[in-house]
Amino acid sequence: MRHLIDDGRVHVFDGAMGTLLYNRGVFVNVCYDELNVHRPEIVRKIHEEYVAAGADVLETNTFGANPVKLSSYGLADRTEEINETAARLAKEAAGTAASVGGAIGPLGIRIEPWGPTARTEAVDFFKRQVEGLLAGGVDGFVLETFSDLSEIACALRAVRDLSDLPIVAQMTVGRGGKTAYGNDAAQIASELAEHGADVIGLNCSVGPAVMLDAIEEMAEATDLPLIAQPNAGLPRTVRDRKIYLASPEYMAEYARRMIDAGVRFVGGCCGTTPEHIKQIRNAVISVQPRNATVVIPTATARGESAREPVALGARSAWGRKLARGETLVSVEILPPRGWGRDGLIEPARALKVAGIDTLALVDNPRALSRMGALSAAMIVEREVGIEALVHYTCRDRNMMGMISDLLGAAAAGVRNILVVSGDPSLQGPYPDATAVFDIDSIGLTNVVQGLNRGIDPGGNSIGAPTEFVQGVAANAGAVDLEREIERFGYKAEAGADFAITQPVFDPESLERFLDRTKSHDVPVIAGIWPFLNLRNAEFLAYEVPGAVVPEAIVARMRDAQTKGEEAALEEGVRIAVEMIQAVRPLVQGFHLSAPSRRVDIALRVLREAGVSATG
Repeated sequence: MRHLIDDGRVHVFDGAMGTLLYNRGVFVNVCYDELNVHRPEIVRKIHEEYVAAGADVLETNTFGANPVKLSSYGLADRTEEINETAARLAKEAAGTAASVGGAIGPLGIRIEPWGPTARTEAVDFFKRQVEGLLAGGVDGFVLETFSDLSEIACALRAVRDLSDLPIVAQMTVGRGGKTAYGNDAAQIASELAEHGADVIGLNCSVGPAVMLDAIEEMAEATDLPLIAQPNAGLPRTVRDRKIYLASPEYMAEYARRMIDAGVRFVGGCCGTTPEHIKQIRNAVISVQPRNATVVIPTATARGESAREPVALGARSAWGRKLARGETLVSVEILPPRGWGRDGLIEPARALKVAGIDTLALVDNPRALSRMGALSAAMIVEREVGIEALVHYTCRDRNMMGMISDLLGAAAAGVRNILVVSGDPSLQGPYPDATAVFDIDSIGLTNVVQGLNRGIDPGGNSIGAPTEFVQGVAANAGAVDLEREIERFGYKAEAGADFAITQPVFDPESLERFLDRTKSHDVPVIAGIWPFLNLRNAEFLAYEVPGAVVPEAIVARMRDAQTKGEEAALEEGVRIAVEMIQAVRPLVQGFHLSAPSRRVDIALRVLREAGVSATG
């Protein structure tokens, strides 16, 4: 591939692999990467058809052949074998007519700062794929369809640590010409060049028209060779199938325009076939590349528009108490299942009258749909005048939707949020519902930290910084405590202002957890759950993920229940009071649940524990 980069001419990449495999009867529930081993003849045949169509570069059938994605098929331990075999198949089909690029796609998981996977882990995952491709004899590497610049940087590092072969690095953008993280074409060009790519560009996602606009921006931001591999237009759904309608002639016409814009390598992605590549090849034959004028923009450098966040104490009353080190108290209720507001307004008023200055609102716990916590917060803040603390989950929204929600909430005056990943949909009454989990709580904490500095995940300015006081969840009784402590550290680094624990029923576990995480200097609020009865205790102990209720506590509730409902309630209150008194020296406040919206029980616990309603 190096000679193709150096000769100054325009060259043609191949087109889609998955589209052709599907069209030839391979169902989508099959691991397409494993076909290199299981059905090599069908993969080799497709490579040969692209060579015949005039492709100068073949990509190996390894887009998803990393250990993370292969693990979902139980094939992670065969990562190197699958990649090596794929490379040998492509080399056999290419002969002397074409070069072979080892295709590497995203891992399919979020890496820091948007997820729990460390960059070093990501590099190691990519290295396994690189090692297999090198063993198979590839001529270079094609990193494609990345939306996260941090992740493609890990892939670039993995290649560079093991090889000096050329690297083609391609990102994917949406209709607005930006990545899912908000990076524009100039930013993409700047960072890919900085990370050492030999050829940079775009592939997948959108059709050629939108890609051309972005490519023109890239051409003005770099002197590196450019590549463009668009889909055959945007897909349309026809009887449950995705159909790409851009004709080979249409793709060829845009290939000419791409070349006029400065592109040196053209090809196709989803929906393209050997016939598309043949027409693109015909368009290339008589076209020479123009020399791009290099103008490196300075106003769009990633992170340049970041500002100092608003002081914690100036963001909200909750933030002011955090900053002063005062004791914090919040009471948590569930928003209504329907849209009637009485179940929301009445408890809020009772807490306001009692002097509680922060009402916590849960966001669809246990995957049960309820009135949205953000909407509920706007209602109580406007109509009751009590400050809200909103639980916000990552389960139901992609990152773009989360950012839109948060910007709207900020404009509406909501200031306090508790970022949580959310319970999986399978735990709720809608087993067929799909969870999103585009990013988890660590990733969203990073997003909010950026918004508080006036920038989105792509480093683009949002104007004035948001003023969120953001909290995170902590579980001192987690089954995998080491992982929980590690994740807590990531959350602290991402910018958490405070943490709220799962309900505490074992003060010693909390003390050990706090001792091991004290270096992070994040104020911790203890979760307190007063039981109404035995059923309430058993439900929390045996059916709520993350909650840890020792058997001794359940036994106390069981004994009390034999004496009646009132005795059980008294024991539940007593246990909650004991927990507050035991952990009071360890934490900065208390977060009380109000089961069945019984705010009177939460207030009673505070009173009997000697905690002022206002902290």
